[in-house]
Amino acid sequence: MADDQLYARVSRRVPKLAKRMIETFLAEVPFYSRLPREQLDGEITEICKDNLRAFFATLREDRLPTEEELAEPRLSAARRAQEKVPLDAVLQAYHVGGRIGWAELVADAKPEETAELVAAADRVQLYIQCVTGAVATAYLEEQQAISGEERDVRRALAAALMAGQPAQALAARLGVDLAQRWAVLALELGVHVDEKAVGVSGAVAARRKVRRVQAVLDHHVGAPALGLLDAAGGTVFLPDEGSALSGLPALLADVQVAAGAPVRAAAACSDAIDGLARAATQARDVLRLVLELERPPGLYLLRDVLLEYQLTRPSDAGAVLIGLLEPLERNPDLLLTLDAYLAEDLDRRRTAAALHVHPNTLDYRLKRIVELTGLEPATTSGLQLLAAAATARRLAT
Repeated sequence: MADDQLYARVSRRVPKLAKRMIETFLAEVPFYSRLPREQLDGEITEICKDNLRAFFATLREDRLPTEEELAEPRLSAARRAQEKVPLDAVLQAYHVGGRIGWAELVADAKPEETAELVAAADRVQLYIQCVTGAVATAYLEEQQAISGEERDVRRALAAALMAGQPAQALAARLGVDLAQRWAVLALELGVHVDEKAVGVSGAVAARRKVRRVQAVLDHHVGAPALGLLDAAGGTVFLPDEGSALSGLPALLADVQVAAGAPVRAAAACSDAIDGLARAATQARDVLRLVLELERPPGLYLLRDVLLEYQLTRPSDAGAVLIGLLEPLERNPDLLLTLDAYLAEDLDRRRTAAALHVHPNTLDYRLKRIVELTGLEPATTSGLQLLAAAATARRLAT
């Protein structure tokens, strides 16, 4: 038949057409110019030949490509995903191949083969549609598998850094340089309004919030940020080039916008990789104190809760300090009065207003506190002990 002769003639030129495809890739698809010449002349050229042979076979036999013929394009697409070749570059290559094959058929067709050539046009489009669909699916499946593996390794690396465990092997798998200073950021993410909205999936809204926050952190780092993050918050490791802490307030503002909810954060730095676990613990401890003390949203460092931090460190003095207020336990109003008096910076008028009591009542309660504890807030030592004891008691409960 005439079209058999046409396909037979053109299919004998597969090696030449494959070479033309490589040249066209280099001219029209920028990414291919970055591939090694050895790969282009070897693996990529052989893939082009196989694709052209299958292309002409389906035209000659008036059929779609078989699963066996699609196996190699699928395998090739998975390899391109592993090599991080963009999907659009991969798909362009198959369209280029179809275009070159069709152009060769048109150029070689004899006048009496025109009808057969026109009838083959639809089959060419079906072939390209079928192959690119299979290639895109295989590429995305492999990319998803790679992303899942990288995500798991990234989380494992963050967990190892927080636990002070060896992390060099995990870092090498991700290509992360650990030989640098780091800032550790402990985050508490408030609840977005969509997480509580009637008729809205709270789980979906929470995941979207986390993705937005992660995107802000990734943009700040210039790469996927290391950390363990969920809807409630988490711990993130940020490379520190000497100015990380100065840039954190602006970063936190962006995080709060992305979260669409109040955000509290605590930060600590480490000059060495083996100090990261300690810095992470410090940042989380500072954040815990900020939450327990009901501080407003914002960024906090150790110096912002220095006294409270020290009072929560294990020591024999802690229980003795709390015991100073034990005589007040029988009268909760006295404990409430002491907390309010300290919170209002010893201002009697504001304290009385906060407690909704007459100033004389306040004076009576303050006198009873002195009588029962033996500590006078009008003296430096008495005030220091009362404040420390009240803080220690609050944190202990």
